[in-house]
Amino acid sequence: MYVGALELDVLLGDVHSLKQKRSVVRPVIAELRRRFDVSVAEAGHLDLHRRGLIGIAIVATDAGHVADVLDACERQVAGRPELELLSARRRWFGPDDEEHEQEVRRG
Repeated sequence: MYVGALELDVLLGDVHSLKQKRSVVRPVIAELRRRFDVSVAEAGHLDLHRRGLIGIAIVATDAGHVADVLDACERQVAGRPELELLSARRRWFGPDDEEHEQEVRRG
């Protein structure tokens, strides 16, 4: 069994309230859940109206499938014009119970 987790730190565009933030973040979360069959939630920066932390998790029997799905989720969020992807942090757990971590900061 392989478990992959992805944290996406995003900056929201023209957002001036937490209500507007929800109206931007909720559709992104729903689309990721629907398109990629992953667990996803807003997982941080809950009190900031222009920042968001989206957490995504997947469990699969194949490490390659986990990597492909997390790559696709990251590309999907990075391609959204209403947000800017600031950084992506990945965590992996494999059958040997070792944790691997990778963080990529974006400019």
